[in-house]
Amino acid sequence: MKRKPPGRTSMALTADLVARVDRVEPDPGPEPGTSEHTEAEFDGLVERLLSYHRPETLWVFAYGSLIWNPEFVHVEQRPATAPGWHRSFCLKLTRWRGTRDLPALMLALDRGGSCNGIVYRLPAEDHFGQLGLLMRREIDANPPTNVPCWIKVRTKDGPLRAVAFVAAPNGRAYAGRLPPEQVAYTLARAAGHWGSSAQYLFRTVSKLEESGIRDRNLWRIQDLVAQQIIASTGSAHPV
Repeated sequence: MKRKPPGRTSMALTADLVARVDRVEPDPGPEPGTSEHTEAEFDGLVERLLSYHRPETLWVFAYGSLIWNPEFVHVEQRPATAPGWHRSFCLKLTRWRGTRDLPALMLALDRGGSCNGIVYRLPAEDHFGQLGLLMRREIDANPPTNVPCWIKVRTKDGPLRAVAFVAAPNGRAYAGRLPPEQVAYTLARAAGHWGSSAQYLFRTVSKLEESGIRDRNLWRIQDLVAQQIIASTGSAHPV
């Protein structure tokens, strides 16, 4: 695991700043042209994934919200690096943490670079059921843009093959590689029925820092989001 680079150690984006823009919006439901997955369709996604690889030991690579809110039982976790992938706000969402009028941006793995994260080992029993729960948590729109696949990751104990959710470049929600300033502008303003995009960013960067992971791109974005919130709501330390 790479050590944090020298420089400022405290985040510019704070819980107080996030609270200024945090809100809950009504759920608009699936975007026109998409639908909810049926139970049979979720099962089909699991069957397709296991048709490519059926592991004896099931590992899941986490790079975003799965680090601070995994929502699954795991029996081990390790720092891990996914070569050939990087953490990117490349998914545009019109629900969850955004709306039709003000879409959100969410993290996915996109091609290129490398990504430091955490790999979780799940219990040995019922891999089908555990993967099904994971699909239902991570995938919303049908057809999906955030798709499951097997990737290779490196750990201090050797290489592993793990499930990860990556961006499909041909998916309708794929936003591509956006400038940090545009990402920050969106994250400082968007919110949905799961809360604000600023809250999502704050929780992700905080947990990465707690885990000893400094993502330079996210570190810059959190600083820009803090500046955006201060500019729109007032000074950082109101009297």
